[in-house]
Amino acid sequence: MKVDLHVHTKASDGSFSTEELVDMALERKIEVISVTDHDTVEGIQDVPRKEGVIFIPGVEISAEYPRTLHILGYRVDPSHPQLRKTLQDLQNFRMERNRMMIEKMNRMGFQITMEELLEEAGGELIGRLHFAHLMVKKGYVSSYQEAFDRYLAKGKPLYMDKKRLQPDKAIELIVAAGGIPVLAHPYQSEEDEERLEQLVRRLVDYGLRGIEAFYSQHSSEQTAFYLKLAKKYDLLVTAGTDFHGENKPDIPFGIEVGYWYLKDFLKEIDGRCVL
Repeated sequence: MKVDLHVHTKASDGSFSTEELVDMALERKIEVISVTDHDTVEGIQDVPRKEGVIFIPGVEISAEYPRTLHILGYRVDPSHPQLRKTLQDLQNFRMERNRMMIEKMNRMGFQITMEELLEEAGGELIGRLHFAHLMVKKGYVSSYQEAFDRYLAKGKPLYMDKKRLQPDKAIELIVAAGGIPVLAHPYQSEEDEERLEQLVRRLVDYGLRGIEAFYSQHSSEQTAFYLKLAKKYDLLVTAGTDFHGENKPDIPFGIEVGYWYLKDFLKEIDGRCVL
């Protein structure tokens, strides 16, 4: 079956709206999709009902860790007060970070204002992607990739970290909002198998319920190991591409996975909060 349980919209750093993604899923015969925007649930509210596509509301929460650690939350209630307040706090911190980044850019000779940044974001959550687009528009760099490679990527002159939740708090928040917490793209957290298993064991103790074993950038060897971890720790298996639309054009929308891998996850969803 063709699914995509890891998709981003304009509400974070994707290029399409949720409605556009639902229509695209229908056209491409993608049976199940989940919008999992970064630290926001704005993209999963008032989603149009379309027969032929199962829509699972989700979120992707960044957690504190020496490397990248993202926890996907499936079937979350976007109106849950604690979830909304915590995500709003993270967004407020991000807005302050954006102001500081603009000040730093101005000192370095880049003439970019908060008003321009807000216009570029179109009222959505502002991220480094919008800085990159403005830098291209103003001719400071020739491409989005150059903006990241020279200025915006971690360790580069304009990079400023964002606030993150502790892993246990991220998982607790997802569970409190009625969701299923799943480890996203495990190799980004740990490439070494032994260290990754130690991390998974710790996250399971916190309440982790699943692992994204199928992912657009996984090798067959990585997928096999993640499936092994899923079996060992009784974790649900999910599959996603991390589709961002035109902002990451090399990542396709939709991934083919055998139903038997996903059946327990889909059974757990059981039609709740699904269009």
